Amino acid sequence: MKNLRKFLLRNKIAPKWLIFVLDLSICCFAIVYANYLRLNFDLDLIHLTDLVDDIMATVIVNSILFYIFRTYHGIIRLSGFQEAFRSISAVFYSFFIMLLLNVGLRSFGLASFIPTSVLFIYFFISSFSVFGYRLLVKHLYKISVNQEENIHIVIYGAELNGSVLKKTIEQTSNNRYKIVAFIDDDENLFGKTIDNVKIYSFNQVQNVIKSWQIKMLFFARQDFDLNKKNKIVDYCLEQNIKVMNIPPMREWIQGHLNINQLQQVKIDELLGRPQISLKNEHVTNMLRNKKVLITGAAGSIGSELARQIAGINAYSLIICDQTETGLYELEYELQKKYQLGNTLKVFLGDVKDEKAMNNMFAMYMPDIVFHAAAYKHVPMMENHPSEAVRNNVLGTKVLADLSEFYSVERFLFVSTDKAINPTNVMGASKRIAEIYCQSLQSRKTIPVFDEGVIQIAPRKTRTKFITTRFGNVLGSNGSVIPRFQEQISKGGPVTVTHPDIIRYFMTIPEACSLVLEAVTMGNGGEVFLFDMGEPIKILDLAKKMIKLAGLTPAKDIEIKFTGLRPGEKLYEELLNKEEEVISTHNKKILIAKVIEYDYEKISKSIDKAVSIAILNKDDEVVKQMKRIVPEYISNNSIYEAMDEEILTATLTSHG
Repeated sequence: MKNLRKFLLRNKIAPKWLIFVLDLSICCFAIVYANYLRLNFDLDLIHLTDLVDDIMATVIVNSILFYIFRTYHGIIRLSGFQEAFRSISAVFYSFFIMLLLNVGLRSFGLASFIPTSVLFIYFFISSFSVFGYRLLVKHLYKISVNQEENIHIVIYGAELNGSVLKKTIEQTSNNRYKIVAFIDDDENLFGKTIDNVKIYSFNQVQNVIKSWQIKMLFFARQDFDLNKKNKIVDYCLEQNIKVMNIPPMREWIQGHLNINQLQQVKIDELLGRPQISLKNEHVTNMLRNKKVLITGAAGSIGSELARQIAGINAYSLIICDQTETGLYELEYELQKKYQLGNTLKVFLGDVKDEKAMNNMFAMYMPDIVFHAAAYKHVPMMENHPSEAVRNNVLGTKVLADLSEFYSVERFLFVSTDKAINPTNVMGASKRIAEIYCQSLQSRKTIPVFDEGVIQIAPRKTRTKFITTRFGNVLGSNGSVIPRFQEQISKGGPVTVTHPDIIRYFMTIPEACSLVLEAVTMGNGGEVFLFDMGEPIKILDLAKKMIKLAGLTPAKDIEIKFTGLRPGEKLYEELLNKEEEVISTHNKKILIAKVIEYDYEKISKSIDKAVSIAILNKDDEVVKQMKRIVPEYISNNSIYEAMDEEILTATLTSHG
């Protein structure tokens, strides 16, 4: 049957003479069969000469009628009711003419030319056969076309809801998707069927993929082992099979799966490390009755922190950013989703504007501050070091000082792995901000902001300054993932700075889990690190993203190496050589045992850097940054010459 369908599909239009001969052959078969049936297949009673006469009469009459009715003109696979009616009409008139011939012969007292019972049997057999084979050809052709147009699907991990998933996917796609196999890891299910579809192991299904010409694989579970999922995806991408996720049944719209809910497997699902979810019950208990301030709230980390904190009913949530549009959109999202009402406070302001920040603190009196506002783009800051110091250093200093002045309980500073052994202005500015926050634990007095205000005496309880340090965040504004996605959507090229460059990655929810966990664990002065797993090669990341889009690297999308950007290094670190690691009760979170800094000394050095930055003296700013952070060695930057000058001066002084 399968070969017949292929033959029909390959031979698009049958010749007219073939249809004509086939119809005649069916009528001849019908008259022969009718004769045998009438005599109960008793061959001794059959007269060959009479049978030949019946066949000759049938051929002559039907040939004339088929010609008159043009039964051979239609394309059978596309034939409709009119073509079928013409064919049956031709057979009926042949039956009717031969019946009239019998009546005429009998009226003259002669014997019937063909027995009347044979004619009736002939009519029913021939009309059914002529109509039936046309219907069969049309049906087989339709099946063949559907099989060409259908997208053959394999579902991985549907042992619980396989039948429901199969029916739902096929129905919601108007049978465009056809489930041809299930894959599962349970050996007890191998070889069994779900709704007549067989269950295979992944090793077995590789043969099925080739024979069925599988186009897509759907993941029906969310709890896959990361290594196994990567192995499956890699195999599918090699075979040009698209991989998609089926959302959990609880996310179906009113209990029904919408085909638009199927999503491509995202690159962050295939990281070289398992995702980490932290239990935040103690976070909820701590923040529920607190006034929480988030700076940089319109950014990737800040906005996710706002979402998570909005969901735990803090006493008040203050979101601050200098980006008007981003802040407005976040406010709209939070109010729509969580209906916070007056609990949500919005403040449009710049963190380095001391008066504006002082006004915000005086107005809302926050208990806990999450400082996520920062300039983070390495090449941009390399060209604007004064602005990097004003925003990343001065902004942090202003907020940290205000936090002590207004008796904030906890101040959490969001840092980066680029602050470790920095090779660029951005990383150095974040390292200086880290150092300032760490030094505040040793400060003995509260800062004074307004002239004439008497300095407040030291309190028994001081603000706890906590730092979190992690790698690149997937999907954040301006990060490599959105950039690659944009380049792929435009047909390339995908730009990678260096074939050997590697980075640590985590998702935005993971980063925020670290931040929220750290704010409850910190006692002041700590730098919290995350177990980042293995670093990922950016070139491999680019290739996999291209394949996930259904394209081939180098063939469909070019990968172009552009060279390291100013200040960029091949790999990032989470600790410098003078720091040690201390474990915590959460095995995924570590504490860096950092050097203690003298507040007075650090404060004077930072004030000098800020005063120079206000004058926009970029070269002098960078020199001062290198004095504060001796391990700051520029790489691929115009400031590398300063390192040579410092080295020469050091050697001279020791000589």
